[in-house]
Amino acid sequence: MNDTSRGMTRSYVTHLECSATGERHDAGRLHGLSRARMPLLVRYDLEAVRSAVSRDALAKRPLDMWRFRELLPVMPGADIASLGEPATPLVRLSNLQGIAGVEVLVKDEGRLPTGTFKARGLAMAITMAKAFGVKRVAVPTSGNAGSAAAAYAARAGIEAFVFTPDDTDDITLREIGYHGAKVYRVNGFINHCAKIVREGAATMGWHDLSTLEEPYRVEGKKTMGLELAEQLGWDVPDAIFYPTGGGTGVVGMWKAFAELEAIGFIGSKRPRMVCVQSTGCAPIVRAAEAGKDRLEAPWENPTTTIHGFRSPGPIGAPLVLQAVHASGGFGVAVDDAAAYAARAEAAAKTGLNLCPEGGALLVACRQAIAQGRIKRGERVVLFNTASGLKYPMPPVTRRLDHAKAVDYEGL
Repeated sequence: MNDTSRGMTRSYVTHLECSATGERHDAGRLHGLSRARMPLLVRYDLEAVRSAVSRDALAKRPLDMWRFRELLPVMPGADIASLGEPATPLVRLSNLQGIAGVEVLVKDEGRLPTGTFKARGLAMAITMAKAFGVKRVAVPTSGNAGSAAAAYAARAGIEAFVFTPDDTDDITLREIGYHGAKVYRVNGFINHCAKIVREGAATMGWHDLSTLEEPYRVEGKKTMGLELAEQLGWDVPDAIFYPTGGGTGVVGMWKAFAELEAIGFIGSKRPRMVCVQSTGCAPIVRAAEAGKDRLEAPWENPTTTIHGFRSPGPIGAPLVLQAVHASGGFGVAVDDAAAYAARAEAAAKTGLNLCPEGGALLVACRQAIAQGRIKRGERVVLFNTASGLKYPMPPVTRRLDHAKAVDYEGL
């Protein structure tokens, strides 16, 4: 039996709002995009939330993502499709060159169910889909969103269809199928997978869980920002380095900080939001560095092998760029080979097994420090978005014969 709604006696949601036009949409029914075909954002009665919960009351609750219930869209009496989503730790990096004088913390999202930050968004999206009576969902994914969607759909008793690019890591494909989803390889990129989901909706009757094409994945990802502020004593870091594909996490955290200020939990300080992508697919970085507030065109022919970066034309780009520009942030594009090398270095020298996207963040952080974009004495947070155990690691080739004398000095 799934968890119930954790003591919710009322919902503080007032409406959904089109992120482009501000038009209000009814929160009491299932939505995809707004009438303007743009992402919808959930809005709350923040004055009521301010009166309903305090920092002290929050501190007494279980350390999971559902503790922030007044700022979540879950309805009273609804079943939460939970697999036990814990607060993820902040781990200080040391023993690495290029970061001296800067406090570098890794928020390790790989500790979540299915080993990925996608658990936050999909737990919320599946919970809300079930509340609205959805029986079938579909998601285009580069991998980790598919594994999370499959797991939470299984938890909620919802049928799941997952479409993923042909070169997705086999271990992730097996994980998706193992959770009972119908998973299909597609000979293209994630935008081609999204087209299949979109065009199949009328025939298949599924609810589209594509990034920012429904309003609740961002609310789950928002808990990263809520949780981070609490872990830092109701403060925010000087900068957040975030691996950016669809950008839901950037949008969610930026929203979280505004809501926390409105209820009096933090002040007006904001972290500089730093979007990190691959040189083989960097549409957000290209637009950010050019001072643009939207993408002029999708990235053509992505070549990156880091799957989380292969989003050539994310629909949420204007919202991501708004957060980057408003925060005084910037974008960094990192070479894939450098990201993989940094991942290996971090594992060997710090014990943290980062995902490839996490390795890219370490490279980007070092570059920003060397360029003076990050100053000595500042505190930055890198979001490692998945467990490194989900990705290939070098084989072990050394062997010993127990029947022969061991040359210990030669080991």
